[in-house]
Amino acid sequence: MTHAPQELTIRPLVGPQELGLFRQLSYTLDHEFAGDLESGRRRPEWMWVAMRGEHVVARVAWWSKDGAAPLLLDVFDLDDALPEPGRGEAGLKLLEAATAAVVPAGAPRPEYGRFVPADWREDPAVREVVEARIRVMERSGARMLVERLRLEWRRGTPVPADSGRLRFRRVESREDLLALMTPVMEGTLDAHGQADLASGLSAREAAEKQYDEELVSYRTPRAWWRIAELPDGEPVGFVIPARNDYNPIIAYIGVLPARRGHGHIDDILAEGTRVLAAQEGVERIRAATDLGNVPMARSFARLGYVNFERSFDMVWD
Repeated sequence: MTHAPQELTIRPLVGPQELGLFRQLSYTLDHEFAGDLESGRRRPEWMWVAMRGEHVVARVAWWSKDGAAPLLLDVFDLDDALPEPGRGEAGLKLLEAATAAVVPAGAPRPEYGRFVPADWREDPAVREVVEARIRVMERSGARMLVERLRLEWRRGTPVPADSGRLRFRRVESREDLLALMTPVMEGTLDAHGQADLASGLSAREAAEKQYDEELVSYRTPRAWWRIAELPDGEPVGFVIPARNDYNPIIAYIGVLPARRGHGHIDDILAEGTRVLAAQEGVERIRAATDLGNVPMARSFARLGYVNFERSFDMVWD
């Protein structure tokens, strides 16, 4: 005798007290949920579950810098013990219902970001877990924008001393940095920057967007930011060491097109690493670069950064 599956119930959390329910499924961000709810980076009404009886079969959640509006869809999990097509159907119904309730009508859908193991394609079981989520996102109309390497410098890893080939100074103003970010944007290998340019933004407008939407959000001292110059004062590039809500990070690094191919990226990355490593209590520094940005990835590797994870970003056009 076969039994019909229990009816699917889709709803948001009623409050932080339901975190235990939400954690019936797991993901690498689980340990951050309580702090995010307390700080306002998440809200219970942005955290949804699909349930059959008391069992969570899918979950989804959005994140924000300040709680004002959802900026990133960063949690989407399925019960991988369930067979297809039921697993994917439940996930799609949850995604559509939660999105309709969380994202304001007419507003663009926040990007979907997911952390995955560095070798996720090599293990068939892990690959199926990752691709099951991608399939649901694609059915909802999303497309893959970029896969990225997530990198980490760990305390005890040697940091090269200043080679003396460049000199470093602090960023004096918004315009001081934008004057360098603009030409860097023109030849960027970064998929998000390329998408901004493809949308019709000029290089200057794309640089302003990144400055105003990302760089100014870091509350760590702007005295950490560095511009790299040749001994005669000619600018070469810049690096933005910072700290986000979770880790010290290399937030942004760039070399001017005219100065690429001369090995300056290693000196600039080393300076950014030195700035952060000198801060009290720093045990690790996080960074990320697009899988296709091979020169940047190689520089991180030369400086001793470890590729501990990957991530991918998907967008809705």
